This record gives sequence, structure tokens and C-alpha cells, in this order.
Amino acid sequence: MAVAEPILVAGAWRPAVVSHTYRAIDPATGAPLEAEWPVSGWADVEAALAAATVAAGELARLPGAAIAAFLERYAARIEARAEEFVAVAHAETGLAVKPRLADVEMPRTLDQLRQAAASAREGTWRMAMIDRAKNIRAAARGLGPVVVFPPANFPFAYGALTGGDFAAAIAAGNPVIGKAHEGHPGVSRLAAGEALAALEETGLPSATVQLLHGLEPADGLRLVADARVGATGFTGSQAAGEALFRAASAAGRVIWVEMGSVNPVVLLPAALAERAATIADDLTASVTGSAGQFCTKPGILVAVEGEDLVRFRTELAAAVAAAAPASMLTAEILREYDAHRETLLGVAGVRVLARADAAADAIRSQAAAVVAETDAATFLAQPQCSEEVFGPCSLLVAVRDLTELRAVARRLDGQLTATIHGTDADLDEGADLFELLAGRAGRLIVNGYPTGVEVCHAMQHGGPAPATSDSRFTSVGTAALERFIRPVCLQDMPDRLLPPALQDANPLGLERIVEGVRGRH
Repeated sequence: MAVAEPILVAGAWRPAVVSHTYRAIDPATGAPLEAEWPVSGWADVEAALAAATVAAGELARLPGAAIAAFLERYAARIEARAEEFVAVAHAETGLAVKPRLADVEMPRTLDQLRQAAASAREGTWRMAMIDRAKNIRAAARGLGPVVVFPPANFPFAYGALTGGDFAAAIAAGNPVIGKAHEGHPGVSRLAAGEALAALEETGLPSATVQLLHGLEPADGLRLVADARVGATGFTGSQAAGEALFRAASAAGRVIWVEMGSVNPVVLLPAALAERAATIADDLTASVTGSAGQFCTKPGILVAVEGEDLVRFRTELAAAVAAAAPASMLTAEILREYDAHRETLLGVAGVRVLARADAAADAIRSQAAAVVAETDAATFLAQPQCSEEVFGPCSLLVAVRDLTELRAVARRLDGQLTATIHGTDADLDEGADLFELLAGRAGRLIVNGYPTGVEVCHAMQHGGPAPATSDSRFTSVGTAALERFIRPVCLQDMPDRLLPPALQDANPLGLERIVEGVRGRH
């Protein structure tokens, strides 16, 4: 019997107290990979929590510059082994080496780690406020140990120990317990090794970063509800996210959950008249890229009936028919895609507009693209039409006019994104759509496509439920760390006992609000 890979707890690699083991699958071949990965029992979770609790106290006393130094050194170590990271991720996920993993996801991951480092060093996130006349001061601090449950579809950018949740939690001074995704455990193992080395090089507590490879479902629920957990970050399916959210919320714990989104794309009439073929090609690429396994994939297209929509249907059908099948991340994700797609196609009034011509190979976990179509009446009457189908599938909803289009928009649940394609005249006529969609999505896009998510200060990657559990926050960009902090007010405390962010001398040189005036004073 093969020996399971170790877990990282309290700064040391150790054998797991194994419930059972699993092996990752190469989705491009259907063959299991060699390594055995452990699903830990509660004893491992308990040890990680105990170590993280101690580390949280130590991190709270460190300046942001020390945490920034770790994140920067960690990013440099990953960058030095980028080719190895990419090779392991490709074997575990089947995602293309180029451009996806090497040219897009790896640079994005390094960028978000370095942006988080800059935020940690700059310190504005502390939101320091001082009322000297009343001797009342307040500043934000980390919540404590953060548990990260990553998704399958981004082994680096959303990874347990490399993704936005990880970077944001660390930047705010919180230790992280990462639970590796079973679809890419080798990537998490590599990352943990580089994180441990960077911790040693920069002198941060050794339990700042810990890694468990798997948990029993009941232990996962118990973990997010544990009083020692400051917060949890989860990205994944709605069923799993809702279960974790209920468990954490019932115990009064903080949890950020990103679950699902259909990312509607509204196609206004003049835009289709002007560039139907271009929109059809670009939308097909957005729907089918990486086998449609993006949280921002356009799942619903809405357009007004007419000659231009007839032409667009023809162009879209041709583009979809030519789309090559692609391997999904796991066989389970493929099964879920097949089931959800067939549920959608089984709705009375929904019909297939186009399918990919090439047959999908189930052994290689391949999925073929499908675009269905329906009318507004069916969409409004059938809740299944607005549910996410994770994979290369989208639904075209044909409406009679802008009034019916607005009714369809009002029917939508919370979304990560909403997109409008239109000419200047279109956009002026439908200007109220922006306000309508802003009430349902965290990011509005004009004449573009939602599957590109930039890592920048202004990015909002979050939205009303069920897209995320709290529409006030983002999981991408420097504001992402606001999910893992809370303000603490200090009244009549002697200056020598105040945290540096609130001391009169401002030793950290932070921008603060003093007597209502913002500045570095």
C-alpha cells in the first residue's frame, strides 16, 4: 500500500491521521496519478487550529512590512519554479499550458501576491481614525485563523495557498489553514513547500501557513464553526457553499462564500445589426474557453427578436458547431455538467440552438458545447432556466422588446457580472438597464466579455446572493482583504499601549483620519 503524502502543520511536514486516501486524476487521459493524498481526521484539524491560534497572536504584533516581506519572498520562490508548478497543474487539471496556465494564470497569481504585499506594507486597510479630544481611536485588525476552501478551476489564482483568499488573509495579518482541492493537490503541496521556506527566510511564525489535503464533510462543517476560526473563504458549488455557510453562520463565525453565477449578456438591437458575426465568435470563445469552467462564463444571453437576431442565431450556431470539445477538470464535474445541461434542455419551451459537431470523449472527461434557446415567457415561468450550468453551455432568451427584456433582467438572481452590448444609440435608449443590472451584479461590462477578471484596485468580484454570501465585498483586488478584518475601538488607552497604527507619532507613516481630516499625521 502506498504511503500518503504528508500534511503541513505547525511548521513541519508530518503524516496525516488518515481517514482514507485518494488519488488525483489526469482528466486528459482519465488515468489516476501516482501520489496518494490523505483525507485527515479531526486530530489533524485540531493540531492545525491550535498552531494557527498561536500564530495569529504573533502575527498581530508584527508590522505590515514584515508580512509584506514574506509575501514578496513567497512570490519570488514560486516564480523561480513556475515551470514546475505549471507542469504539475497541467497534469492534474488538463488545463492548457499555454496560454492558460503559463501566460495567464501564473502571472496573475504572482501579481495578486505582490499587490497583497503592497497593501500590507502601505497599511491603509487598517482604516485608522483618531478623535484626540475624546481620546477615542479605532483601527482594523485581522480576524484570526482563516480557513481556505479553493475551487477546482483555478489551481493558482484561487488555490488554497496561492489564491486571492490566501493573499488577502495573510496581508491582513491572519494565518491560513488551506484545504487542498482534490483536483490539484500536487500544486498545493508545491506551494506549501515554498511558503514554508519563505516563512523561515523572513522570520514569520511557522504556522502562518498550514496545509491539509482532505477532510471528511462533517469535519469541514465542524471546522468552519469552530470558535478558533476567524473566518472562512470558500469558492465552489452552491450545495457545498450553502452547507458551510449554514454551519459557520449558526456558530456566529465569519464566512465568505462564492457559489454560482450565470453572468447575463444583453445584446441590444443595433449592436447585433453592426457586428453580429464578431459578437457570435467572441461569445462562443467566452462560453467555451477552458470548457466553460469559469465563474464568470456567460450563461444567459438576452436579445430582441428581429432580422438581426435571426442572423446572429445563424452565426452563433456556426461558431458553436465548430467549437472543439475540451476536458473538464474532473469526471465528477463532467457528470454534473451533463446532468444540469439535460435538466435545462428538458424544460418545456427550451430547445437546442446548436451543438458542437465533434464528439466528446467521456474517458478524457470531455464536454461538448451546447447553446439552447427559449422565449421570455418560458424563462420567466421556469426557474430552472436561470440556474447555472457549469461548463460550455449557455441559454439564449429571445424577447419581443425592451419592456420584456427588462422583465427578464428583473427575474435574475444575484450575479458576479452583467454585460451589455450596444451602440451609443442602444445604450442611450436602454440607459435604465445599467441601474437595473447594477442591483443584481457586482461588475457591469459594456461591449466586452466577463471571463477576463483583472487583478487591480478597482475590481469587484462579488455580488448579491447566490453569487456570493455578502455583496459588500470582493475576492479579487486589494479590497479583498476587507473580508478578513474588523475594527476595534480603543478609548482612553495610554499612547504607549496603543497599536502603532494609532499612536500619536504615527510610527508606521500611515494615512489616517485625525479629527475628521485625512492625512499622514
